[in-house]
Amino acid sequence: MKVLMSGNEAIARGAYEAGVRFAAAYPGTPSTEILEEFSKYDGVYAEWSPNEKVAVEVTIGAALAGEKALAVMKHVGVNVAADPIFTVSYTGINGALVIVSADDPSLHSSQNEQDNRNYARFAKIPMLEPADAQEAKEYIKLAFAISEKFDTPVFLRSTTRVAHSKAVVTLTEPEKYKDKTGFTYNAEKYVMVPVNARTQRVEVEKRQQALKEFVEIFPENKMEISNPDVGIITAGMPYNYAKEVFPNYSYLKLGMVYPLPEKLIRNFASKVKKIYVIEELDPFLEEQIKAMGIKVIGKEIFPYTLEFDPGIIKNAIERNTEGAVSPYKKSLSPRPPNLCPGCPHRGLFYALRKQKVYVHGDIGCYTLSYMKPLEGLHSCICMGASIGMAHGMSKAMKEKGKGKVVGVIGDSTFLHSGITSLLNVAYNNSDALIIILDNSTTAMTGMQEHPGTGYTLMGKEAKKVNLKVLISALGIENIKVIDPLDQKATRSAIKEELAKDGPSVIIAQRPCALFKRANIKPKPALKVDPDKCEGCKACLGLNCPPISWKKGVTKEGSKRKGISFIDETLCNGCGLCEQVCKFGAIS
Repeated sequence: MKVLMSGNEAIARGAYEAGVRFAAAYPGTPSTEILEEFSKYDGVYAEWSPNEKVAVEVTIGAALAGEKALAVMKHVGVNVAADPIFTVSYTGINGALVIVSADDPSLHSSQNEQDNRNYARFAKIPMLEPADAQEAKEYIKLAFAISEKFDTPVFLRSTTRVAHSKAVVTLTEPEKYKDKTGFTYNAEKYVMVPVNARTQRVEVEKRQQALKEFVEIFPENKMEISNPDVGIITAGMPYNYAKEVFPNYSYLKLGMVYPLPEKLIRNFASKVKKIYVIEELDPFLEEQIKAMGIKVIGKEIFPYTLEFDPGIIKNAIERNTEGAVSPYKKSLSPRPPNLCPGCPHRGLFYALRKQKVYVHGDIGCYTLSYMKPLEGLHSCICMGASIGMAHGMSKAMKEKGKGKVVGVIGDSTFLHSGITSLLNVAYNNSDALIIILDNSTTAMTGMQEHPGTGYTLMGKEAKKVNLKVLISALGIENIKVIDPLDQKATRSAIKEELAKDGPSVIIAQRPCALFKRANIKPKPALKVDPDKCEGCKACLGLNCPPISWKKGVTKEGSKRKGISFIDETLCNGCGLCEQVCKFGAIS
């Protein structure tokens, strides 16, 4: 049967066809849909773990019990999970373990653009890279087969374009599930104290040699000899781009990007006169091929940054100059993202801006509050960093008498990697104010569950973390719970906690405006009374999508040069603009 599938849907299907029945992940674009889709299949267990490190540890445990286990994350999630990944490379996995890393060239929804092929080489773990949805389905199956054959975790690298683009995929019958549950006791293999780790380190090198022999016959490394004048070595989505603009060139398409098939690459090089290496981000393939003594053209003409497209590749090769850009015209005007109408974060950051304090931000929808006109957030590094950064800055500034610092973090992100940082705040008696934006979901990636929602990925009721009790248990004494859409209460709470010595936490608690389970009944849309509006533009400072400005609407006896206007089709009646209007013009 043939169906239209995204790469993420295809990965989920391929895992199911391979007999995988156990998976764990933390949601993160562009990988999120993989586990959402996998969880829909019969007879599987799938969970949202609190973070990527936990997800990998969970799947390692399942693999050691004999299961085929799947861990899924976006590229920066591998940073969080690196500790167990590097060591499970030593121990092996008994069953099978595949780790999906979804990279994000062009930073569509990420804070950096790292190339996770480097992790494969660093951790000495084989890596496959599909070029489309059909390959994504097949490669995840191959990854599990390699994992079982070589007793190793295996990376499957996807990118945003592969993850989200759709193609026709041929489905096959799922492999019958084989229950291999049972752990083999072998302390020398699985207990990584130094004396055992030294022995396993040697085993890793033996495995590497076996993989180098295997990759030479791996069928997804494909040589296509056509024009002997020009050859292209590539992998993943760039293969499709290159084939579109140069269909008659010769190609070596690599399905396994680590380790590389040296004999096959040398064979290809002997058949063509000139070789280009086409790869997004780092010169990962290029550097290794040059180290073989093979002359290739790579990053001297191709960009180091952002996604490629057919035009970039065509321009680079035809002009043979550095800094190739796409010839395609951008037909759309820039459209910066914005918080949704009725978003509870808007009220919190509007109030914070009035306090003129330094605010360390974190990863979530609320990061958008750094933009004008809210400008309520001043830094963002990675998941969970805001609390530690606020603590560090508060310590540095307190010595100089420069006042309190604020750290903001979402509920899902707090449970992901903020708890230990808040423990540090309490333990080392920080002077920071930490605000947890509790909107009852993992909103940024599409309303996924987490330990604070009371439900699992599979839809079952679960223990729900009581944030106030947890924070108190960590040693924080000053805790307030507020509704961020209540401007008076929000401003008052922030002022009070900023004035206190020692650490404070405010829990800004209101469900996401799009969260269906919260059963939020929309209120009547608000309207602007043109007779009362003085054109002060205070409401425009909220940056709420329904509010716009009409120029040229004057009023006798007033200096106004226009009035505010509210689009009733967008407004959900949250009431923030009504609270900030000093003239009672909005109701």
